[in-house]
Formats: sequence, structure tokens, C-alpha cells
Amino acid sequence: MHVAIAGAGNVGTSIASDLKDAGHDVLLIEQDPDLVAKLRPSLDVRWYEGDACEVSTLQNAGLADADVVVAATGDDEDNLVVSLLSKMEFAVPRVVARVNHPKNRWLFNETWGVDVSVSTPHLLTALVEEAVSVGALVRILQFSEGEARLVEVTLADESPAKGRPLSELDLPRDATIVAVIRQRRVVVPRGDTVLYPHDEVIALVTDESEEPVKALLVGS
Repeated sequence: MHVAIAGAGNVGTSIASDLKDAGHDVLLIEQDPDLVAKLRPSLDVRWYEGDACEVSTLQNAGLADADVVVAATGDDEDNLVVSLLSKMEFAVPRVVARVNHPKNRWLFNETWGVDVSVSTPHLLTALVEEAVSVGALVRILQFSEGEARLVEVTLADESPAKGRPLSELDLPRDATIVAVIRQRRVVVPRGDTVLYPHDEVIALVTDESEEPVKALLVGS
């Protein structure tokens, strides 16, 4: 997979290193020549020195060949520009963007070419809620394109889904149970999988199906 990353800060270089170790072809775009000179010897990826907010830079860097673009700079405005150019000018199939300021998260959507936005504060909040909340629906990960998201519910003793197989839950057509975690083990969901209190149920939902799924797993 060809991955282009804009921004060689701590986040960008960490992502680049992990993807390189996983066998992917990684291109790192950075406009600071001193930073490029400092990091190039220790990070064995393809480097391009230039401003990722400029079409000419992205063109010369070969962005048209990228399967995924990661906008990982420390500036939200730059990340939005990189995302929009990647999608509109180079038709990159998947664009992932870093959200630095939580209040800007609403901007990171398909209008700006963003397929998936990653906001560290929101992720931390979700992880805390997921760890301590029983009988509540917690949003884990938002996918901008298609308005889909992953949600998690740890079933309470009074859950209406308790003791019922998945085939009897009558889930909405645009929702699906993707995993059940039981006693730290992953249970692949099937129609005859019975849900029990304290099961962690992970579901893929849309705006329209989230409330019906919540009613089925949590109750009214």
C-alpha cells in the first residue's frame, strides 16, 4: 500500500515508522529543511521537501499514486487543505486527518475530503467511557464518509438483549454487530450467538440506526 503522510512531527514520523515496519511504501512530506535533514538518516522512508498545502508540491511528490493520505501536521487549517487537495485534485481513495483542536472536529468531514478524522481528546474520552460505563452506548470511532460510526455497549443486567440470540434482536438494516467481547475474549458474532450481561458489544451504526440499536441493547 502506498501511503503519503503530510507533516514530519512526532505524530507523522511515528505513523511513518510503524507503516514502514509493516511493509508499506511510505512517503513523508515536510516543508522544514532542517527537520528533513535531521530525520532522514534515521527514518528509512521516501522523503519530499515542500509545502503539502501547495498543489505543485503534491504533484511533484507523486500523490496521484497514493492509496491513503494522512494529514498529520500540527495545524488544523493545513490538515484540511491537504485533505481537500488530496481528494479533489488527486482522487486519493482514503484520506485520514488529524484534528488538533477538539472544537474544529466538526469541520473534518467529506466536504473537506476527509474520510476519517482522528481527535485525540475525543478518543481518550471514548476510551474512558468504554472502560467505566455499563449499560450506556459509547461512540468509539467516527467515519465521516457515509456517516457511520463504531459504538460499544457493555450490557447491564437489565439489558433487553440479555439471554437473546442475535438473530432475534431485529437489528436495523443499516446496523450490524461486528464483535462481542466476553471475559477478554473476542466472540465472532453469529445468528445463534446469545448475549449475556457484561458482554461488550461493538456495533457499526449510522445516524438513523443508532437510536434503535441503543434501544435494543440498552433499553429506553
